[in-house]
Amino acid sequence: MTALADGARAGRLVARDLTLGYGDRVVVEHLDLDVVDRGITAVIGPNGCGKSTLLRALGRLLRPQGGEVLLDGRRIDRLPTREVARTLGMLPQTPVAPEGLTVADLVARGRHPHQAWFRQWSRDDEAVVAEAMTWTGVLDLADRPVDALSGGQRQRAWIAMALAQGTDLLLLDEPTTHLDLAHAVDVLDLVDQLHHDRGRTVVMVLHDLSLAARYADHLVAMRDGRIVAQGPPREVITPELLSEVFGLSAAVLPDPVSDGVLVVPIGTRHSRWAATPSGGAP
Repeated sequence: MTALADGARAGRLVARDLTLGYGDRVVVEHLDLDVVDRGITAVIGPNGCGKSTLLRALGRLLRPQGGEVLLDGRRIDRLPTREVARTLGMLPQTPVAPEGLTVADLVARGRHPHQAWFRQWSRDDEAVVAEAMTWTGVLDLADRPVDALSGGQRQRAWIAMALAQGTDLLLLDEPTTHLDLAHAVDVLDLVDQLHHDRGRTVVMVLHDLSLAARYADHLVAMRDGRIVAQGPPREVITPELLSEVFGLSAAVLPDPVSDGVLVVPIGTRHSRWAATPSGGAP
């Protein structure tokens, strides 16, 4: 499996020999990653393998213990905070808004990196905020408190804030967490639109392997703090990789509605059925 999908080029955000941890506990070690520019990259792997830790480092929320993260060829930890915020947006796994904050006020916070003593809130900012809420379908929720929204509505509001921020790069840590399947697909459709219609580069951590294969151009599979495979979904997701990375016995089938694949876990109960040549009872 190649480091980059065929025809793709290295993006503006890269990690070199990256080692990450918390105190004495090393979580990610000697990792190299080139984020594919103007693509959707999904990071997959079992719990505790370092997916979210890697994303936090890419978003400058965690300082590396070794190696470096480069944004446009410069070390991200040496760039001014406001400059990074105008280029890269990150939504953590479970973002929390202050109690009572309305959707309109939340989305407006996306314009903060563009403010300065000589440039205060303007009509242009108002237009950007309104456009972001319209585009994400939350304009009619503008006066509602964020903490009163459903899970899917809340995720759309946060994505609207990121859109208003006007960044080219967007990092999403498990954007479908706690959402039912319909709302998960709704949020990923929105992310897909951001990529295709707005040219955003997206990196997201996902647990659902079939959805990751459907929505991502490039998959990065991690285990024990290391990248074990990366490339197009059809190349990365194989029964052998699922066994190696997740300890999972599964069938991998073509997705009938996309160019991706479907992961069908087998489990103990059906292992004898799956092992027969006809797929029927032995």
